[in-house]
Amino acid sequence: MAHMSNPTAEPDFKTAADLAGVLPNSATVENGHLHIAGVDMVQLARAAGTAVYVMDENHIRQQLRDYLQWTHYHWKDVDIIYAGKAFICRAMCRLVHEENCCLDVSSGGELAIALSAGFDPARIYAHGNNKTERELIECIEAGVGHIVVDSFDELDRLSALADMRGINQSVLLRVTPGIEADTHDYIKTGAEDSKFGFGLNQGLAMQAVKRAIELPGIDFEGLHMHIGSQIFALRSYAAAIEVIVGFMAQIKDECGTDVRLLDTGGGLGVAYGVPDEPSSIKDYGKVVIDDIKEQCERRGLTIPRMAVEPGRSIVANAGVTLYTVGTIKEIPGIRTYISVDGGMTDNIRTSLYGAHYEALIANKADQPRSTTATVAGKHCESGDIVVADGPIQPADIGDILCVPATGAYCQSMSSNYNKQVRPGVIWLRDGNWRWVVRRETYDDLLRCDLA
Repeated sequence: MAHMSNPTAEPDFKTAADLAGVLPNSATVENGHLHIAGVDMVQLARAAGTAVYVMDENHIRQQLRDYLQWTHYHWKDVDIIYAGKAFICRAMCRLVHEENCCLDVSSGGELAIALSAGFDPARIYAHGNNKTERELIECIEAGVGHIVVDSFDELDRLSALADMRGINQSVLLRVTPGIEADTHDYIKTGAEDSKFGFGLNQGLAMQAVKRAIELPGIDFEGLHMHIGSQIFALRSYAAAIEVIVGFMAQIKDECGTDVRLLDTGGGLGVAYGVPDEPSSIKDYGKVVIDDIKEQCERRGLTIPRMAVEPGRSIVANAGVTLYTVGTIKEIPGIRTYISVDGGMTDNIRTSLYGAHYEALIANKADQPRSTTATVAGKHCESGDIVVADGPIQPADIGDILCVPATGAYCQSMSSNYNKQVRPGVIWLRDGNWRWVVRRETYDDLLRCDLA
C-alpha cells in the first residue's frame, strides 16, 4: 500500500516529464518507467543493483561541445578545461580527450588517473593551494603543461625543483580579485578572505608576478581566477573580468610583460531543483569571452589566449543516482521518511551544503508527485538526508527512487563511512549501458588493513 503524504511540505503534482530541466537530455517516460538514453532505469537498477550512479555519456559530450562552440564563436583561442574534481575516472579522461578539451587536476591522485588513461600531460592544468613537493615533482616530470601557483612558498619550491631538472615550467598565478560571487558561502573562492591565491587588493599579486618573472625555472605565462561555484548571476564574472584585465594592464605598465594566457575558472550554475534557472552556456561564453576582448581592447592590451574550467555544468545533470526504498517511516503531524540503500556516503552535499535535490519514483515516473517526504540514508547520522521535505510520488518498499543532478561532486566526494562500499558508475549510450567504475566490495575495504 502506498504511504500517506508528508504534512510539512506541499506536493507539486509534477511527473518525470515535468522534471526535464534537472534530468539528462535523453530522459523520457515509457510504460510508466523513467528511461535515460533509451535504457529503462527500473530494469537497470534490478540488473545492476543499487545504490548506483548512472550517467548519460552523450549529455556529457554535448556539454563539452557547447562550451567549445560558444567560446570559440567569440574568440578562436580558448581552452575548455574540464575540472576533474567534479567527477573523474579513466573513461571520463578519455572522453575529454576525444572532445578536444583540456583537463584540470587538483591532486597527485587525479593526475595519476589522467596519466593512466593516456591523457596528454601538455593539456593538463594542475591546481591546489598546498601541492606537496612530491606532487610538484610528479607534475614537472610528467610534463604537465600548466601549473597554477597559489602561494609564494609554492612559487619558490617549484622554481627550485624545475631549475634543478633544467625545465622552464609554465605557470599561471592564481589571483583573488575580491569579488563576492552570487553563490553559497562555502563555495565562494574569489573574495579577499580565501585560502586560495594571491590577494589583488593587498598588492600580493603584483609581488608574485614580479617574483615569477625573475625566478629561474619559471615561465610566467599568465593569470588564473576562480570566483566560486554554482553561480547563476553572470554579472559576477563581468565584475571579476574588469578587475583582472585592469591588473593585466598594471603588469604591462610595471613589468613590460604581456599576460599570454588568462584562465577565468569555472563555476557556471546548474539546475538542481525545479525552480533553478541557470544561465546558458551560450550566454556564459558571450559574457566571459567578449568581456575579456572588450576590456583588453579598451586598455590597448594584446588579447590573450583564454581558458575556462567547467566541471559541474558538464556532468551534474548528466547523472542520476538510483536507490531502492527499504523502509518508510511516518511520524504523524511531522513528516514521512523514505529510507534508501545509500545516503551521505554517496551524496554528502545535502548534509554539507544544505544542497537541494529533487526525487522521483522511477517505476511511477508517469504519476504525479502527490505526496511529500524526506529521503533519508541508511547511515548512523541524523543528518544523513538526501532530499529534505520534497514532493514525490507515493512510495512503496522496493520502489526504485531516482535523485537527478548527481553527476557532479557526488561520486568524487563519496566515502566509506560506516564501512559502506561506494557505488559504481554506469554510463549509458544509445540504449546500452556499461560499468566505467565498478562497485566496491568488502575486499576493497580490507585491502589496506594490515592488522
